[in-house]
Amino acid sequence: MPTPQPVLSPLTTASVFLVLTVDHGGEPAVRELLGDLAGLQRAVGFGHPAGELSAVAGIGSDAWDRLLPDVARPAELHPFAELHGARHSAPATPGDLLFHIRATRQDLCFSLATEIMARLRGSVGVADEVQGFSYLDQRDLLGFVDGTENPVGAEAADAVLVGDEDPGAADGSYVIVQKYLHDLDAWNALTIEQQEHIVGRRKLTNVETGTPGSHVELNTITGADGSERKILRDNMPFGSPGSGEFGTYFIGYARTPAVTEEMLRHMFLGDGTTEHDRILDFSTPVTGTLFFAPAAGTLDSLAD
Repeated sequence: MPTPQPVLSPLTTASVFLVLTVDHGGEPAVRELLGDLAGLQRAVGFGHPAGELSAVAGIGSDAWDRLLPDVARPAELHPFAELHGARHSAPATPGDLLFHIRATRQDLCFSLATEIMARLRGSVGVADEVQGFSYLDQRDLLGFVDGTENPVGAEAADAVLVGDEDPGAADGSYVIVQKYLHDLDAWNALTIEQQEHIVGRRKLTNVETGTPGSHVELNTITGADGSERKILRDNMPFGSPGSGEFGTYFIGYARTPAVTEEMLRHMFLGDGTTEHDRILDFSTPVTGTLFFAPAAGTLDSLAD
């Protein structure tokens, strides 16, 4: 039976996001690394069980047939769809491989990322690298709690893992990542009430306000039966105070990319009553890529 990669691992306090492009001729080295990834993770984390080290590997649309020619292509895997609204755009950027590394200690994430790159250097290019951290009481750098509505338990598995609708991709998950940069000077010039109106939550208590057109409302997606359709977010703040860079790395796992894509359309194109998510007036996406994280056994088989 297929088993998923650790996409359902609990939220942690440290992370590394590596987005790579695969050089032509680099495919054998990448396949070998993907086949060894679980063992590499165990080796680095073995002496530090409290560190909860885990790693998820995702493969982009353009690289799937090059890296896994004998594995059925996931039915909904495609390049990230750019969005161009009246005021804001979501760009599509290069990315053949995603490594999402998590732990309760940054040094463990760093160590595993170092081992991965030592194996792949000369076979890949680095499109983006971000080291994320937990900020205060699970807040983003805008000051609001992030990830409140994540599903848990069986609900999380149902929302995130592919099922019988695509047997060849069963227990895999679609992953969309975006790197957002914040204009904190402009954001902090707002009153707390104005910020709460944009986000749709109380800043102190995290309670939803029910504000029409808020970030929370635009990201609430319902199906034909009226039930809410969920994704699993593991967003992390990142930044460099010295250079004035402050941001949020968005990562959303889902059973189908259509749910996350509908959320993004609401944010950038509006929902018919709201022109766009006002949080975009202060947060600008600079990357956007879609990956598929296949079942663990699919990666393990590459070691053969």
